[in-house]
Amino acid sequence: MTEAATRRTPGTPCWVSLMVHGLAATQDFYEALFGWEFRPGPQQLGPYVRGLLDGKEIAGIGQLPPDRHLPIAWTTYLATDDADKTAETIRSHGGTVGVGPLDAAEAGRMAIASDPAGAVFGIWQAAAHTGTAVAGAHGTPVWNELVTRETSVVGKFYEALFGYEVDAVVSADFDFLTLLLEGRPVASLHGVGRALARDRGAHWMTHFEVDDTDATARLVTELGGHVLQPPRKSVNGRIATVADPEGAIFTIVRSSGV
Repeated sequence: MTEAATRRTPGTPCWVSLMVHGLAATQDFYEALFGWEFRPGPQQLGPYVRGLLDGKEIAGIGQLPPDRHLPIAWTTYLATDDADKTAETIRSHGGTVGVGPLDAAEAGRMAIASDPAGAVFGIWQAAAHTGTAVAGAHGTPVWNELVTRETSVVGKFYEALFGYEVDAVVSADFDFLTLLLEGRPVASLHGVGRALARDRGAHWMTHFEVDDTDATARLVTELGGHVLQPPRKSVNGRIATVADPEGAIFTIVRSSGV
C-alpha cells in the first residue's frame, strides 16, 4: 500500500489509546467485550499492546508506571503530517504539550497535548502505523466528541490547528459544533455548560460501534465495568455511556442505519 493511499487528512481522528495500571486485566475486559486480540506495540512509554480485529489494528492500551496516578481515560489522536509543527501551533494557541513530540519506533511520531480548556488529545504523524484500520464493525471507534464547557474558544483552537470547516448548531440551550474536513464530518464539540463533571473536566469521548447496545451494556457490568448512562435513543443511534473496571469512560453505540 502506498503512502498516499494510507495518509489521513490532518485533523482526522486516526487512533485511540488507553493508559491503565492493570494491563493484563484490561486486555481481558476488552477481549471479552469487543473481541479484540492483542500484539505488542512500541514500548517507548512502557509496556504497550495494540488491540486487533481480524488481524487489523483498532486501538492501543499501555501500562502506567506504578507511581503515576493519572486519570484513566481513552485518548483520541488526530492525524498530522508534521507532529513538531503541530505541537508548536498547539503551544502558540493556548494549548499545552505534555509528552513529546517523540518517535514511536518505526510506527510514527506522536505527542500528547491538552487544549485551552484542559481536554487531553494526541497527535499522530504516521509512518509504518497509519492508525485504526477498521471502521464500522463491532468494537471499532466510530466517532470522537469533545465534551467541554463551551465551544467558542476551543472551537477556534482546533480550527487554528487543522483548518476545520465548522458547522454550528446555534440555539439558547444547545452548544454543538461539527468539525468537517473536505466537507466530511470527522468529529464534534459539545458544550455542556455547568453539566460538565467537575471530576473529569473537558475531555474527548470515544464512541465504539456495537452490534447490540443493550446486550453490550449488560456485558460491561458482567465483566466488572459500570453503566453510567443506560441505553437510550439518540440522533446517531442507540447509545450508552459506560466505564471499564479501571474507570475509563466511553460510549457504545449501535449506529442508525447500520
